Amino acid sequence: MAFINDDFLLTTKQARELFHRYAENMPIIDYHCHLPPAEIAQDKRWANIAEVWLGGDHYKWRQMRSNGVDEKFITGDACGHDKFVKFAETMEVMLKNPLFDWSHLELARYFGVEERLCRATAESIWERCNAKMAEADFSARGLMVKSNVKAVCTTDDPIDSLEHHKAIADSGFAVKVLPAWRSDKASKIDDPIGWNAWMDKLAAAADLPVKTWDDFLDAMDRRHAFFESRGCVVSDYGITEIFAAPYTTDEIKAIFKKVRSGGMATAAEAYKFKSAWLYEGLKADARANWSTQLHYSCIRNPNTRQFEKLGPDTGYDCIGEWNVAESLARLFDRLEQADALPRTILYSLNPKDTEMLATLMGSFQKGPDRGKLQLGAAWWFLDQKDGMKKQIQALSALGCLGNFVGMLTDSRSFLSYTRHEYFRRILCGLLGEEMARGEIPNDIPWVGGLVSDISYNNANRYFFGAR
Repeated sequence: MAFINDDFLLTTKQARELFHRYAENMPIIDYHCHLPPAEIAQDKRWANIAEVWLGGDHYKWRQMRSNGVDEKFITGDACGHDKFVKFAETMEVMLKNPLFDWSHLELARYFGVEERLCRATAESIWERCNAKMAEADFSARGLMVKSNVKAVCTTDDPIDSLEHHKAIADSGFAVKVLPAWRSDKASKIDDPIGWNAWMDKLAAAADLPVKTWDDFLDAMDRRHAFFESRGCVVSDYGITEIFAAPYTTDEIKAIFKKVRSGGMATAAEAYKFKSAWLYEGLKADARANWSTQLHYSCIRNPNTRQFEKLGPDTGYDCIGEWNVAESLARLFDRLEQADALPRTILYSLNPKDTEMLATLMGSFQKGPDRGKLQLGAAWWFLDQKDGMKKQIQALSALGCLGNFVGMLTDSRSFLSYTRHEYFRRILCGLLGEEMARGEIPNDIPWVGGLVSDISYNNANRYFFGAR
């Protein structure tokens, strides 16, 4: 039997029925990804499997380095064939790594390849995959349609023109491709040169002067409205920790003026500014009826030498550790007192925070939204079988699993939609095993309805539907 088969990860009859009847064919809403909108607008095609499969995929790069592969075969100038062979060799030692499963799912679903990728099969698989890529529907848009995607939310800077989103919408493409507001660069006041350069670009994009804190808020409001006009329904904040220091408006105005005039903020001043930026950003999301995503606890670019050579997002980030419970409670309490707490999805890269987040969000749930605050899907390094199961179990024990908005890809690859299948199989496998043991009711239609909701319906309601 092929490793990737109809019943992969489905060890009970209940799991198989749940997946095949209630999850397998549900559409996909990929509400957080890093797909380049220009590539969708252009309906990009690729020269070979290495280009579409290895280019930009820092998950794969990281494991190739762990296997001693020279950088020229990873991000360097080696040809695509040789890079593919080096990855095939790395697959031979990646048993139980999620990439082993994801990669074989991608080979099966998009290329019809069922055998295990290794050095011995690399040449044959290389040829067959490249032949498949020559077919008419193997393009950025074709892969999205083939994957049953209904909507994606990309990750976009407030200064972005969103011209590619407009071009996609004007083309009549059946999949919604919407921007997501990612304003992190506005918070980088501890890098005054880069921060001031970004503020100049914000002023140009908003067609407003940005010399004061009030100017900044006005310009951000104008860009927020522009994003909304392009269909934006969600923001995203990629931060190290939760910023929630006490401050006064006069302090923030003085800090803004100081750095905008060429000065340098102290560490305490920078923290206060970031706290104000985050608070005002979430308030703006609430006014617009958007959903907010908070991603935190990642140490970015700890390897200075490699960062200087290759730049960010090249596979060198890691899990961080900050104690954020009090800060997050303080932030949410302040927003709630102002009746300005938006629907919010919480993601920590550190698994120690999972139960804390599940209980803290329960302190701020409020109707009419079902699951207004969400424990986000297992993210990045936690995006594997064990991490997904722990997230599901924590949410089940401390919240309402049936209201969960489900999976996302968080990916730059058009082949990553199999992560939704992977999550759905793990969800159905876990529930099916508990049904078989008598731990939850053996009621397939009821549990299956919850599976369908988690797979698609809840996200559709949360981001786009009546609440």
